Amino acid sequence: QVQLVESGGGLVQAGGSLRLSCATSGRTFSRYAMGWFRQAPGKEREFVATISDSGGNTRYADSVRGRFTISRDNAKNTVYLQMNSLKPEDTAVYYCAATGLRSAYYTAPIYYNYWGQGTQVTVSS
Repeated sequence: QVQLVESGGGLVQAGGSLRLSCATSGRTFSRYAMGWFRQAPGKEREFVATISDSGGNTRYADSVRGRFTISRDNAKNTVYLQMNSLKPEDTAVYYCAATGLRSAYYTAPIYYNYWGQGTQVTVSS
């Protein structure tokens, strides 16, 4: 079992920045690829970014590429999402997730076995 706990969400003005963290339990964090997803009211959960188990490969949704950066610290069992130049359309609940598939290739939520409880990000215009 892997438990995930997100933190760092909040209210920010457009153009501002936030850094989300996702702390995980267990000794096998380095064997999981990690992803960040988000879900806005009335919309389906969507892919934001993924990172491979080693951290060597990442993928981003077109809507966030160049503004968001995913990273991980395997020594701290934590994955991060640095969000810059935030826009009102980034408003959503952000979830981190883990998959044993290890590659950053997998961007569909169905591939992820473990999920955090989510953290709210609200960007005001």
